[in-house]
Amino acid sequence: MDRVFLLYLNVFVVATCGLVYELLAGTLASYVLGDSVTQFSLVIGVYLSALGVGAWLSGYVESQLVRRFIEIEFAVALIGGLSAPLLFLAFGRVSPFQPVLFGMVFLIGILVGLELPLLMRIVQDKVAFKDLVSRVLALDYLGALLASVMFPLLLVPKLGLTRTSLLFGLLNAAVGLWATGLLRPMLTGSVLGLRVQGLFVVVVLVLALVQADTLTQLAEQELYADTIVHTQSTPYQRIVVTRGPAGFNLYLNGHLQFASVDEYRYHESLVHPAMILKGSPRRILVLGGGDGLALREILRWPSVRAVTLVDLDPGMTGLSATFPPLTELNRHAFADPRVQVVNQDAFLWAGKPSDAADDTAYDTAIIDFPDPSTYSVGKLYTTRFYRMLRARLTPDATVAVQCTSPLFARSTFWCIVRTLEASGFVVRPYHVPVPSFGVWGFALARQTPFDVPGESPISMPDGLRFLTAATLPGLFVFPTDLGPVPVEVNRLDNQVLVRYHDTEWSRFEGSY
Repeated sequence: MDRVFLLYLNVFVVATCGLVYELLAGTLASYVLGDSVTQFSLVIGVYLSALGVGAWLSGYVESQLVRRFIEIEFAVALIGGLSAPLLFLAFGRVSPFQPVLFGMVFLIGILVGLELPLLMRIVQDKVAFKDLVSRVLALDYLGALLASVMFPLLLVPKLGLTRTSLLFGLLNAAVGLWATGLLRPMLTGSVLGLRVQGLFVVVVLVLALVQADTLTQLAEQELYADTIVHTQSTPYQRIVVTRGPAGFNLYLNGHLQFASVDEYRYHESLVHPAMILKGSPRRILVLGGGDGLALREILRWPSVRAVTLVDLDPGMTGLSATFPPLTELNRHAFADPRVQVVNQDAFLWAGKPSDAADDTAYDTAIIDFPDPSTYSVGKLYTTRFYRMLRARLTPDATVAVQCTSPLFARSTFWCIVRTLEASGFVVRPYHVPVPSFGVWGFALARQTPFDVPGESPISMPDGLRFLTAATLPGLFVFPTDLGPVPVEVNRLDNQVLVRYHDTEWSRFEGSY
């Protein structure tokens, strides 16, 4: 096969591996540091700048280009391949962690940035300059495209971060070893030393790959105070369940979703005010809530005839329906014949045509989405989404929305409230103390004016542990430090909410 063609193929592989390492670092940063928009933006910026530095440094490589290229390939394989497990391990042991993270990203970027110019110089005498530049850059971008498509759809869901990192390191090492044969006529001196380097890298990465589960468990255990009892990667998120003296905790992408010791405070407060306001709810819509805990509270109402739960991730709803600690906590809610699960993006689901007839529309909606830390989630808090939701509801339907903390993220909370109001809802915000999260906020909404619900919820089959007739009205009273602040409305084409959330929660990294 033509040597130039094989070198072009090498460019494609180098570009693919380089972007995979960048995506790994960005994903890991968002897992362990939160604030995913900022972390990904910083990782991309650091990586791209490092590519430029590497390209500039390549001008100082004056001799033995082929040998230098192969040595750099092995360095990228070793450092890039071990980057995910090393960064995971470093997070629990090194403080501050950010210099380690961005130092690793910058180093990999420099090495990848060195490779492309060296490859172009190696083949410059064999191809016309215009063809060389156009083909090399085209293959470079195609490699980046392949990596960006494979990473979320195949690599992370099927392999996880650690295995993906190690396998692409092995791919880099294989390319380097292949180059020792492909470019042998252009190498001066012995090739044995290069091949020994390559084999050493391969052995290290293979050993790490064999122990990938152990490395992942060791690294993740450093992130959590309690013992990990279940881990699972889906196309959408990393699910971790831990168990400690106080009970079970669920984490999604490193963020605590609930602690079994006090989740009842959150879920009683999310569900029952809306149900009480409605009176005799019959058709209930749950958006998010894949853990089944909001379902548990809904199904305690004897008037309920049907519940539709729309959650993006079948891995989460499947786990909640089969994993004993979760099924016990949600009281086997997913086995109830009144429940229908729809695994779909709620934005797309809400946008489907609906006649909104009273016999098919929902009279109560419980919205339990994650916090709007990314634009993909932020769209579920926009005026566009809330207006689509209205088409699914009866005119007198009640809606409850989780709205993050009005104490830690005050602008974020009030932005959600104002966005609901701008979408045609009358809104009564309220807040609840949940020890695992601090002060947490919700919004109760309807399309017509209403008073704060004050009926006693004690008529539930086995009573409630937190809400009472006396405590419920007080949840709607806001002290000065939680009160309204000037905010913009969150719109699909201008998601100010995500910026509010990132700015406010970044001050409390690791607190939620």
